[in-house]
Amino acid sequence: MAKKTKNLEYYEAVGRRKTSVARVRLYLTGKDKTTVVNGQKLKAGEVVINKKPLEKIFTEEYKRNFITSPLKALNSEERFVVSIITKGGGKNGQLEAVVHGISRALVLADEGNKTSLKKLGLLTRDPRKKERRKVGTGGKARRTKQSPKR
Repeated sequence: MAKKTKNLEYYEAVGRRKTSVARVRLYLTGKDKTTVVNGQKLKAGEVVINKKPLEKIFTEEYKRNFITSPLKALNSEERFVVSIITKGGGKNGQLEAVVHGISRALVLADEGNKTSLKKLGLLTRDPRKKERRKVGTGGKARRTKQSPKR
């Protein structure tokens, strides 16, 4: 069931990776294939991250392809307008959090999408995080102090 805000229907999901969090909204487009999101008139297939176009945030082509890979896998590129808010972490962590969030939102849109996205590994949250620093290790997580020779 799509959520409604001011006559806008959207599917919302949260993606995570390391310390990055991405809140993803997939807006359904009208008959004219446009939607007004945060005061911006967007066409179907456009992706906005932190109120900026995708091309300004991720300039590399392979990163833009990676973000749209869940949509391309389901042939849904022209069906939604994607609005994303990311916080925390670095660029790569945010990139993977966005892909995770888009995939989860697509499953909310249609439960039948789950099997194909699961096969591509896009629904699995990557649990790897930086290991915490322990006391007495000289500033590193696993390093031990050198023992005296004599």
